[in-house]
Amino acid sequence: MTKEQGPADDPALTNLQRDRLDFARRDLQDARARDLSDLDAARLILIITRLCSRLDDTLNLVDEVVGEPSRD
Repeated sequence: MTKEQGPADDPALTNLQRDRLDFARRDLQDARARDLSDLDAARLILIITRLCSRLDDTLNLVDEVVGEPSRD
């Protein structure tokens, strides 16, 4: 993998794995782009819950790629 390539460009990843990384990346970018101070508590909780879910999925993806069993 070259410096210009990111993990989502790695040919060793399946299309599904690339999509999972892209979803996580988009959710993170969306959260960064929002003015979180303007959101009410319920929306903040939803964003945090979504990011936690994406983090968990991304860590499971790392386990899949390196061949370690899932910790679920």
